[in-house]
Amino acid sequence: MTHKALADLFESLTSCEPEGLQAQPISAVLLALGSNHDADIHLPRVRKCLANLGDITLSTAFQNPDFTATMELPKPDYTNQCVYLSLATPITLQELQQTFKQFECECERQRLTELPTGIKQVTMDIDILLVKLAKKNSLSKNKEFEWSKWITMADRHPFKAHERAGIEELKAGIDSV
Repeated sequence: MTHKALADLFESLTSCEPEGLQAQPISAVLLALGSNHDADIHLPRVRKCLANLGDITLSTAFQNPDFTATMELPKPDYTNQCVYLSLATPITLQELQQTFKQFECECERQRLTELPTGIKQVTMDIDILLVKLAKKNSLSKNKEFEWSKWITMADRHPFKAHERAGIEELKAGIDSV
């Protein structure tokens, strides 16, 4: 169960439409990774790509059922993981989104193709949950996680249960550094 103070923090995050942040330089992001097809291949590949952009901290990888599955149409489980990425060099949200789309393509992500059974195979999905805008002050700690400095993507909030769990785990690990 989420501690009330932490739940209040989730609700007090500043929310913004991604379109409003496209040109803003970003210094850190909190991501949700997901795969329901060959996750054991694609998650390590993407984590390596992300590590080339800066310092990463990983949550535990969770296996979750596809919430669209039914008894009549079972679907493969997803493997989900949250990633805190402190960028070595700030880049705009638009550039970051393009970079993540390229990472998905490198994992052979097919956005429109479904199997004849109606089951969509997702090799890799990278979603931006939170962003921290770059500041001119280069003296700030690299791994700080002050909620007041983070902006949540309006299209990703409220967070799914596994995203909240991953964020909480990352926050606890970062705060103890």
